[in-house]
Amino acid sequence: MEKIRRLRLAKDAMDRDWADPGLDLDAVAAHAGYSRYHFLRAFKDAYGETPGQYLTHRRIERAEEMLRGADLSVTEICTLVGFSSLGTFSARFKARTGLTPSEYRTEHVGRGASLIPGCYALLWAGGFSTATSKKRSGPGPAYGGEQEQQQPADGRAEP
Repeated sequence: MEKIRRLRLAKDAMDRDWADPGLDLDAVAAHAGYSRYHFLRAFKDAYGETPGQYLTHRRIERAEEMLRGADLSVTEICTLVGFSSLGTFSARFKARTGLTPSEYRTEHVGRGASLIPGCYALLWAGGFSTATSKKRSGPGPAYGGEQEQQQPADGRAEP
């Protein structure tokens, strides 16, 4: 029973961090407390596929959702779902769905609501930061509340 609990911890990490391109076998195995090779065998025995296959399926499922619902390029979606290579993404996508990402979008768009504008989809997916998402180092003055430096009467700036 302990084995399944540890494997579920690793699977939960993959479900949570699927978009992280740095998520690799060593990182996932560490969540389970196994060596990479023992984890690979145990995961495949428990779930019927390797951790890499499982993670690829999760990423392809998310890509399908984005292709149906967001007005983003295939390259943007490739990056957002955690693939670092467009060629690998397209090949894996086609192997899983039978269609290239572009063919998939053409076949499935137009069946319902209009596409979400890409800027909103990127914001939702964390694809770029905004001015409001940056943390301030501490409370700061608002709208010109800074103390203006007083210049001497002769017009020279103080060091």
